[in-house]
Amino acid sequence: MSRKTAPELDLSVVIEAPPNRILQAFFEPDALNAWCQVKHAVTLPRVLGPYTLSWTVTEFRDEVLGRLGGVFRGTVMQFQPGHGFFVADVFFLPPDGDPIGPMAFEVTCAPVGNDNKATRVHVNQRGFEENPRWRRYYEVISLGWEHSLSSLKALLER
Repeated sequence: MSRKTAPELDLSVVIEAPPNRILQAFFEPDALNAWCQVKHAVTLPRVLGPYTLSWTVTEFRDEVLGRLGGVFRGTVMQFQPGHGFFVADVFFLPPDGDPIGPMAFEVTCAPVGNDNKATRVHVNQRGFEENPRWRRYYEVISLGWEHSLSSLKALLER
């Protein structure tokens, strides 16, 4: 009997913007709304700061997760200006069903080339229990994050 690999979110994108500007977009409510369609955000880029994002509940129902939208919440455990941040004790609170978590969420920024005009943004989210809801959660968020990171790139490169 083979074991399935635990899914996780692991994406990168190169954005022509400085790291501090990119990190700012992960914490400012207006920016989060513009590139990630966040309805409400309570975020504080400091140790033990909240990192809570909420999205409008959809009328659409996923066959496993139910309605989409809901709340993503965790605690900032590390924030390094110009480099990245780490959020622990992350839970996704879907509109229907039990919370999914705990997880860890991390964003890092690294310069690309020597001219400091481009930054590689790496987003990683991990934490898993073997069941259909967790597997479906990662399928859904992976598609959502691919779209969101493209939107972040477009927003910051305007």
